[in-house]
Amino acid sequence: MATYIWGVDSATAVTSEGYNCVMNNLGKPAFWGRYVTTVPKVADGLSKTEILFLHKNGIKILPIYSAFKEAVGYQKGQITARNAIYNAQRLGVPKNVFIFANIEHFFSVDEAWIRGWIDTFYPSGYRPGFYHDPVKGDFSAAYCQAVKKSEKVGIQSVLWSAEPEVGTTKKVKVPKYAPAKPPCQANTWAWQYGRDAKVCPVDTNLIDSKLLNNLW
Repeated sequence: MATYIWGVDSATAVTSEGYNCVMNNLGKPAFWGRYVTTVPKVADGLSKTEILFLHKNGIKILPIYSAFKEAVGYQKGQITARNAIYNAQRLGVPKNVFIFANIEHFFSVDEAWIRGWIDTFYPSGYRPGFYHDPVKGDFSAAYCQAVKKSEKVGIQSVLWSAEPEVGTTKKVKVPKYAPAKPPCQANTWAWQYGRDAKVCPVDTNLIDSKLLNNLW
């Protein structure tokens, strides 16, 4: 029987103050989703100090790449993946860890970009993931088209669903694991079920325990 693990993600860097806020108000996360590079006005990039702090406190890092504004075209998918891999290597992220492309619901997305991302990750030693909204926007249709064109897409990738958004909770009050999924083969192993907690600047998540081994 599957088991599900609680954690958080944030666009802001993890400080001792932010960590204590989560610990005192929500609970201890098993993982913390963070961005591998800075995107001005969007996200702080991971620093070596932050990495050491999280690992010292026994928290795994879920790496996210968000330095792109659309997901269209096979070659663009390859370039974005190479940039994500470069930043993971720069930070010392070990191989066999999933790197999640941050695809917002308002992005243009096509199946070629998804295949470009997957095909570039395949020989790199890192694993391809997608943070996405399976309800609003272009992702679900594009993803299912990509699955039809390449069996690697459905087998290799892991999806992190942003729907449904049921609201943030404490670790002890998580909802039953029920993320929305594209209508085709999909390893939906992560669910951001609540955004923008009122007490701390984090989102709350559940992941399948299978994914925890492939975080950092």
